[in-house]
Amino acid sequence: MSSIQIIHSDNAPKAVGPYSQAVISGGVLYASGQIGLVPAEGKLVADDVQSQARQVTKNLSAVLSEAGISLTDILKVNIFLTDMADFPLVNEIYAAWLGEHRPARATVAVAALPLAAKVEMDLVARIG
Repeated sequence: MSSIQIIHSDNAPKAVGPYSQAVISGGVLYASGQIGLVPAEGKLVADDVQSQARQVTKNLSAVLSEAGISLTDILKVNIFLTDMADFPLVNEIYAAWLGEHRPARATVAVAALPLAAKVEMDLVARIG
């Protein structure tokens, strides 16, 4: 049985509950959901979905960096939106973030997100 390694980056928001920013097990990183919190402030970056989506990608990138991996190691991303009308805006930011890399993805509408966020993303990535 493989052990679980906890990943924590000071450049991403602290976990606001009993969970880790990410864990690694069996050569795979599982990143918890990130919303658009500014790490040093613990508050949403802004009220608009574009600003929040950009901050989410920064937060997830910080977690990946702490684990020593890059965007091209991402295998799967889940996107949660409180309003599917925001899909085109978030999709544009998501595409710019990943460049030519195209991991598997799901996007779903949810009734609400923590701290009244408009977007949340989590991901799975390979190690090495």
